[in-house]
This record gives sequence, structure tokens and C-alpha cells, in this order.
Amino acid sequence: MPGARKPRDPALLDALDVFARVPYAGETWRVVRDGRDPLQGSSSGGRWDPTLFDVLYTSLAADGAVAEVHFHLSRQPVFPSRIRHGLHRIRVKTVKTLRLPDLEAMVPLGVDPVRYREILYEPTQAIGDAAYFLGFDSIIAPNARWSCNNLILFTDQIALADLEVIESREVNWTEWRKKLK
Repeated sequence: MPGARKPRDPALLDALDVFARVPYAGETWRVVRDGRDPLQGSSSGGRWDPTLFDVLYTSLAADGAVAEVHFHLSRQPVFPSRIRHGLHRIRVKTVKTLRLPDLEAMVPLGVDPVRYREILYEPTQAIGDAAYFLGFDSIIAPNARWSCNNLILFTDQIALADLEVIESREVNWTEWRKKLK
């Protein structure tokens, strides 16, 4: 059943509870379809949310945000050429961020670094659910598609006043794909 939470692993809760809850203040990037509010989260069942709470997926690098969306659009039989996307630079402040700065930091939490790029979300969704339960307001973790980190925000644990879109521009998919060669 969608939205049903699996029991939390006590060992995972204990492992995460020793991490410091650190503030983050800076800029992050997000790509969304034109017409969608870039500050609107969703419970899409992505890498870090098991569909039980809303998250805002962002990246600490513009190309990281574009690469994530490009990956998912590229999985469709035909790349959607008529749908426009915006790249938004967002100023953000958090108070209790869980920092998982590299793949090695996630190994003790059950993540297989060799398979991280795959769509095997169960371990990371469990981490996201446990972090949310423990009161973290966000997670910094490696981007699976670009050499940078992402910032995943738990929207109901972040004050809207701590998020501000400071720049927006259209994503030119044709130009951006040249970076992949």
C-alpha cells in the first residue's frame, strides 16, 4: 500500500542519532517544470522519501540539479521536448542537517556505493524516514548523477521564510546535454 511506513530499524535509528545536527546556510539549485512552484515539495517516493512526507530535492551545484532531472526524463521512450523546465537558485537556511558527505559515510547505514546510481531506493528511503523521525530538517548526501552533493529538505520541518528563490532561468536541454559528451 503506498504511503504505508515500514517499521523503523532500531540499529539505523541509533546509527543516525549519533550524527550531529548541523546548520546549513547557502545556495542550492532545483529544476522543476514551468508552472510549478520551485519551493513546493512532494512525496514522490524518490531516493530519500518513502512517500510519507514532503521533500524538496535540490542540489548544491546547478549541473547536479539538471543532471538528476535529465536522468529521469531520459528514461522515457522519447525525451519530452515540449515541456519546459526552469533551473532555480534558492537561498536556504537549515538548523538540523544530517551530513552524509560521501558514499563511504553511507556504507554503515546500509548503502552499497557500487549500486548507488541505480534506482534501488529502499536503503536511502529508510535513512530519510529515520532522519525525519529523529528531527533532522534536511540531508546533505551525494548526487547520484553528478559530482556534487544534494540537499534534501523536509518541507514541514523548514520554515518557508528560510527558503528564497533568488534566480530562475530556463533549462536548455540541447545545450546542457553537450556536457555529457
